[in-house]
Amino acid sequence: MSGLGGDAQGIDAGHVGQIGEMDLRVRALESVLVDKGYVDPAALDDLIDTYETRIGPRNGARVVARAWLDASYRDWLLSEATAAIASLGYTGRQSEHMIAVENTPQRHNLVVCTLCSCYPWAVLGLPPTWYKSAPYRSRAVRDPRGVLAEFGVTLSPDTDIRVWDSTAEIRYLVVPMRPAGSEGLDEDALAALVTRDSMIGTGLAHTPEATDP
Repeated sequence: MSGLGGDAQGIDAGHVGQIGEMDLRVRALESVLVDKGYVDPAALDDLIDTYETRIGPRNGARVVARAWLDASYRDWLLSEATAAIASLGYTGRQSEHMIAVENTPQRHNLVVCTLCSCYPWAVLGLPPTWYKSAPYRSRAVRDPRGVLAEFGVTLSPDTDIRVWDSTAEIRYLVVPMRPAGSEGLDEDALAALVTRDSMIGTGLAHTPEATDP
């Protein structure tokens, strides 16, 4: 399996045969709509990208940024995530029962759904393709450190990795560690440092330098 990198292309390589029945139906319907001229594939791809990587994850990034700035909100988020997230206006499908877990120098959290693709849409948008793939769902449990390395995340051998398995009842949000050099930033600037992958656990928050134009 090749390195996963950015959007974890490698996690899907060689696993085309493991596409689920629902995915096949969706793809067949999309092909019919495109062939008949009802759907512009480029516009559809842009719409999916918007919800998968821009609009959706920005909600979660706001939650994390607020937790970084406000200790009382952080404590509330870690004890009653659903209510704390809802207080910012983020509620909806697959986000009714949330648990927030915090990364520390001693512990790194990683989220997976071993049975299907349970995912908190209201705070993270659409799940990435690799999150739904059989290789990620199995290897995240068996070899989390190896999976993280393929995403470009190398942790100290002393850092404990905790894997959380999402279910139909519970979804998880990882609160990544606040990066060094971000002490003077406001909430908007902090939210810009938070990535979708960092809230799944397959990435880290950006440093301020990394987001400079």
